[in-house]
Amino acid sequence: MERYANLKGDSAISSYEIGNNYILVEFISGSIYEYTYTSAGASNIETMKTLAELGSGLNSFINSYVKNQYSRKIKQ
Repeated sequence: MERYANLKGDSAISSYEIGNNYILVEFISGSIYEYTYTSAGASNIETMKTLAELGSGLNSFINSYVKNQYSRKIKQ
């Protein structure tokens, strides 16, 4: 997993992993969620990938648009 840059210093996200049609997001709590094209929509996943690589805005985007649209919770 790649460390999330957290440029604003207030994100609950610690790291992420990008795949062709998914993104894994690890929160500072240790929980890991998988968001996929099927669960959250391709446009949302592509936006999440961009925000993850930019290191800013991913947590806000998740909370505003895809919070419960994950395909599975990998780790509690």
